[in-house]
Amino acid sequence: MDNRGLPLLGTIDDAAEIAAREAVHHLYVALPPDQHVRMLQLIESTSRECVDVKVVPDLLQVIALRARLEDLDGVPVININDVPLQGFNSLVKRAIDIVVSSAALVVMVIPFAIIAVLVKLTSRGPVFYRQERMGLDGRRFLIYKFRSMYHDAEAETGPIFARDDDPRRTPVGRLLRQSNIDELPQLWNVARGEMSIVGPRPERPNFVAEFKDRIPQYMLRHKVKAGMTGWAQVHGWRGNTSIEKRIEYDLYYIENWSVRLDFKIMWLTLLRGFFHKHAY
Repeated sequence: MDNRGLPLLGTIDDAAEIAAREAVHHLYVALPPDQHVRMLQLIESTSRECVDVKVVPDLLQVIALRARLEDLDGVPVININDVPLQGFNSLVKRAIDIVVSSAALVVMVIPFAIIAVLVKLTSRGPVFYRQERMGLDGRRFLIYKFRSMYHDAEAETGPIFARDDDPRRTPVGRLLRQSNIDELPQLWNVARGEMSIVGPRPERPNFVAEFKDRIPQYMLRHKVKAGMTGWAQVHGWRGNTSIEKRIEYDLYYIENWSVRLDFKIMWLTLLRGFFHKHAY
């Protein structure tokens, strides 16, 4: 009797007898989590023999990012969704965010004033547009933009994605969106600590509720702060493009974060991020 070409010596109930008969020195237990009780029974029964027991944890179905062994008051636990952006690394990233956002806000004072006048003179409504988004650990915050749509543009339609021929845009708003200038007030969100210069782009809560049930591992993008630009955006996955591809690039960024990667994304944003074909 065999199984996939290997000899089948018996069942779990026969393990102790087989261990004694075959003079087994090493026993590897690779049972699924729902067989926890059976695994304990197997370990208990073979403990009467001189067998070195090793347990192979079945974690492949739940590991999405790097796993790390931690100590919880003397008890070893496995952190399944461990990410490199923690502790000292998060302090380094925050320091970079403060320096970059503060310097940019100072430099952009006059351009911001000019844009504000243009927005105010060409359409009714406030200069800035505030919109609820979801960031780190699923916390909600208000994101700031230069208003690019007519006042109360979503009063009848509700939240919808922007598109190439979006009729909600004002004449000035069309240029602001195509050049991504409408996003620059988010430097204030970065200075406040609600966002980072680099990270996954934040989504509106209603879209998050839709995507988290449809796209595996979607909520893992909230393991880090949302960003003004990201790995997905500099590779063209923005606007009305594949959500699945965006998540793939976001998760790559989270798993492989480094200061060098952040500066690379900032540089690529300057080279590729303005006047993008999907920026509407």
